Amino acid sequence: MYVADQTWPELGDYVASESVAVVPLGSTEQHGPHLPLSTDHVIAESLAREAASRTGFLCTPTVNVGVSPHHRQFHGTMWVDAPQFRDYVESMTRNLTYHGVDRVVYVNAHGGNVQHLREVGRRLRDAREAYAVEWMWNDSIPELVDELFETPGPHGGPKETSMMLHLDPRHVRSERLVDAAENGLTDWSDPETVRYGSRTFYDAIDNTANGVLGDQTDATAEKGERLFEAATEQLVRLLRWLDDQPFEDLMPRDHVDPQPGSRR
Repeated sequence: MYVADQTWPELGDYVASESVAVVPLGSTEQHGPHLPLSTDHVIAESLAREAASRTGFLCTPTVNVGVSPHHRQFHGTMWVDAPQFRDYVESMTRNLTYHGVDRVVYVNAHGGNVQHLREVGRRLRDAREAYAVEWMWNDSIPELVDELFETPGPHGGPKETSMMLHLDPRHVRSERLVDAAENGLTDWSDPETVRYGSRTFYDAIDNTANGVLGDQTDATAEKGERLFEAATEQLVRLLRWLDDQPFEDLMPRDHVDPQPGSRR
């Protein structure tokens, strides 16, 4: 159920019996010479909409711009600063809680958002307003990713390329896959930007001249379909599990005994 397609009475019927919402989040950032800047938010929205369709749970509009300053040297990349991103997502989630939602899954497809979504979830949980948890699609199916790709790459690699070949092939520049692989980074087992245990890099361009990692020539639409189906099934399971949990069981646990000040 996509929230913007409903009328307010229909949404009233929903929150009278349900309290789960799915919030897709991604980015608008460079993904190399072969993938569009929309890659992350297309993947996030597609997974969220599909899981919502299969479960009947509510799906919100997508947050298309995320925390991406580490890609800023590449043309077109958009980003918001981390504090503003956290505040925006928290405010948006509190909007949902006002309408009766108290369990939220952030369907995320951008690594730069992860720690900030976790922080927002902690804030909301500590305030006992909602249980909001971040879900990253490729982290839900690591065995399949390893099975399909020799060098999957954390950004713009064959796993994201395969997903986009499945979801939005007309915007994939297939003629640039070889270029992406040859001029990107395919071996980061001994990176020059890690010295004496310190990660001395901050931006993507510090590691890869064309902004991508992994062997993009290993990508196919068929692999993308397998990734999409497997990740969607994991998301469906998460949503159904979350729906089954008593709200109090999702909230912070009490301080261990003895309680502070109990012996004063």
